[in-house]
Amino acid sequence: MKAAIFRGGDIVVDTVPAPVPAQGQVLVKTLACGICGSDLHAAKHAHRMVEVTRRIPGRVPMDLSRDIVFGHEFCCEVIDYGPNTDKRLKPGTRVCSMPVMMEADGPKGMGYSNTYVGGYAEQMLLSAPLMLEVPNGLPTEHAALTEPLAVGVHAVEKANLKGDETPLVVGCGPVGLAVIAALRLKNLRPIVAADFSPKRRELAATMGADVVIDPAKEDPYAKLAADKRAVIFECVGVPGLIQQVFERAPRDARIVVAGVCMESDRIEPMFGIMKELNVQFVLGYTPDEFARSLRLLAEGAVDAPSLITAKVGLDGVKTAFEELGNPERHTKILVEPWR
Repeated sequence: MKAAIFRGGDIVVDTVPAPVPAQGQVLVKTLACGICGSDLHAAKHAHRMVEVTRRIPGRVPMDLSRDIVFGHEFCCEVIDYGPNTDKRLKPGTRVCSMPVMMEADGPKGMGYSNTYVGGYAEQMLLSAPLMLEVPNGLPTEHAALTEPLAVGVHAVEKANLKGDETPLVVGCGPVGLAVIAALRLKNLRPIVAADFSPKRRELAATMGADVVIDPAKEDPYAKLAADKRAVIFECVGVPGLIQQVFERAPRDARIVVAGVCMESDRIEPMFGIMKELNVQFVLGYTPDEFARSLRLLAEGAVDAPSLITAKVGLDGVKTAFEELGNPERHTKILVEPWR
């Protein structure tokens, strides 16, 4: 089958062996898969990602000498089941799933794996117990936004807001926009959002931000209410951002780090100590948050169409990676391997 493959530091379109489902697994056709900012970072900082992964217990690093097929934001169609697997959804059913394969020794990630291909391939395998049927009427391309929305939902849940705080979202790329949507859905307002990009500021307002700031012209931290505790969501993921937040955050602020920085960074703890800052790092989502995100999209609670700026086939993946570097052109590009 055809796939867009990360090979030798480049993205090439070639054939890979078609997956064969084992017990507990389901063979699916990939209908749509979003390109995540983490995919862009992984391609650019692959060796650094491998080095760090080796130092994290329980994580399996990518073998960069072998092919890797990215893609973890997908909507698929059921084709067939592995042996002795409960066939609870008939072939042709559209499904979403957390990008995890359940194995005897624990869950294994998909999308940055040499074992399991991700969504930039014509077919892939899913773990049967994790499949969720796409509600009737929800377009496939919107269902593919379940995973990135769940990231924002999880970040807001981890922040444990009580309603008497002022949230500030720093960075309005896909992660920041998902956080804004999740804050709005919980009516945690006023929501302040900051980004240098005019297009991203426009989308932040569309997703529910009440105050949108261009940090080149105005200090977003000045918009935080003096009588409320600040909760700052760092959604950029580049070196220097956490330190910048440390320096600008008010006393007793809570900082939620949702941006995935794949490089070494440096902070000065004295800022956090003197201000008594609370820092929470977040990753992924729970199964309940993933299922809830799919329901929110099906109910029309999130403006999904505004987030999708292009669709490409496998031949367009490499160019899409390059174009996503320009925030004025694209927010979310979907890969449709069947094109």
